[in-house]
Amino acid sequence: MPGGRLTQQERQQIALGLAEGLAYAEIARRLGRPTSTITREVMRNGGPTAYRADLAQRATERRAHRRRQAASRGSGAPEQAYGRDAEAVREYEETFTTVMMASGMPTMTARVMACLTLSDAGSLTAAELVQRLQVSPASVSKAIAFLESQDLVRREQGDGRRERYVVDDDVWYQSMMASARSIAQIVETARQGVHVLVPGTPAATRLENIARFLDFVSESTARAAEQAREILRTKPEAPPGGTTEPEHE
Repeated sequence: MPGGRLTQQERQQIALGLAEGLAYAEIARRLGRPTSTITREVMRNGGPTAYRADLAQRATERRAHRRRQAASRGSGAPEQAYGRDAEAVREYEETFTTVMMASGMPTMTARVMACLTLSDAGSLTAAELVQRLQVSPASVSKAIAFLESQDLVRREQGDGRRERYVVDDDVWYQSMMASARSIAQIVETARQGVHVLVPGTPAATRLENIARFLDFVSESTARAAEQAREILRTKPEAPPGGTTEPEHE
């Protein structure tokens, strides 16, 4: 049924469709499912190049088991604000986590990043992360350490002695700039190798091409990050004869 959960047979058909190079919309049409269902299923289970029906089925069973466990404990998840659909939010968080994993993040790190990003405050304490994710403090600590090393999270002093871990627009800017610096270091190292391997030789030429390509990427990344931050931080000008904010009586 279109509204029900995917079956193992349907997941096998998805895997076959991906192997044939079919678009998500075509796979969805063959299964009589919404395209969004197929897209979400594939992205939360490794993406189009790594999707496997058996692993996806087991992952679904594990998620269902975790939900039953949470329900038996009274569910530590906070109530949804702004009238949000709790099930839709949960599914979106899983999709967001999967996309982070596809970018190279370890599973627990991706879960922590998703949890922080999707919180309205944009910050949580270690204890709050432990409660929301139902994991050990050590797992959270390890994930935070990785995110800090990538400049994706920063620490702030909260109430008392508790630290809060923060994700905001500036954190992403800092992460992009750190990435640009890292690429620039590779560029410098590659150019050093050109002289070691003798300019004009095949290996030296390869290094020079790598350096030229990555140099362009590094400069473009840094420039785009600077421009984006400047533009997004600039408040729109008030229209002629009006104001940008509603007047209050």
